[in-house]
Amino acid sequence: MLDIRKDGDPVLRKVAKPVAKIDENALKLAAEMIKTMYEADGVGLAAPQVGESIRLVVFDVGDGPVTMFNPVVTDSDGLLECEERCLSVPGKYAFIARPETVEVKYLDRSGKHCKVKGDGLLGRCLQHELDHLDGKLYTDLAKEVFTDEKAKGPVKGRSR
Repeated sequence: MLDIRKDGDPVLRKVAKPVAKIDENALKLAAEMIKTMYEADGVGLAAPQVGESIRLVVFDVGDGPVTMFNPVVTDSDGLLECEERCLSVPGKYAFIARPETVEVKYLDRSGKHCKVKGDGLLGRCLQHELDHLDGKLYTDLAKEVFTDEKAKGPVKGRSR
């Protein structure tokens, strides 16, 4: 399992560099990130969270693991406030307003250009993980951050 960096680690505040080439090393890192995400009982993980300042995200919202290289939000719509937590900010949570639906373009494991449109947990996960690539944590968007001893809890949403 890779070491998950915690809030205060400078790598979490850097803007990650694009992945220049999807090679054996990049694919190995993605595979290790997926294992680490599952071990930590997470939904998503960005490369900066494991100390690699590159634009790589993995997640699984229930349909199996997905790997995204160089993802970019290309469209968004609506607004939804939901509870968010993060493996890099253990024991904390906040209610964050984000677009309800997002569209993301990215390269898959084979280097193919892909696009996904997500709402609900997928939309939330995409935005949260892509923020990590820009050196942002969900706590930066929070009006108030709450302390909770639970490692993570259910996702709750309130439309606005």
